[in-house]
Amino acid sequence: QVQLVESGGGLVQPGESLRLSCAASGFTFGSATMTWYRQAPGKERELVAQITSAGGSRNYADSVKGRFTISRDNLKNTLHLQMNSLKPEDTAVYYCFLPGRKVWGQGTLVTVSS
Repeated sequence: QVQLVESGGGLVQPGESLRLSCAASGFTFGSATMTWYRQAPGKERELVAQITSAGGSRNYADSVKGRFTISRDNLKNTLHLQMNSLKPEDTAVYYCFLPGRKVWGQGTLVTVSS
């Protein structure tokens, strides 16, 4: 079955970086548009970034443009989110989402705090 497993979350200070990963299985990863979402405490889940199957098109939420980079390794069936210059408002659970099958990962918590 389709599985998405996130990793790489943690506690960092403002201005630091983190790299999230999402290991995918159970579908043809290289043919799928993939996305990252996040949900902060008390807020709705929001789209952070999206990447098309071959990586030719990437889109970002305005709040993360210039700081976050979505990428993928189709040989390793892995999706990444490089997060630089992190801010306290980036604190959230980050989810990998396969829109074509409407499948979510379990999420990984990112906490940005001094």
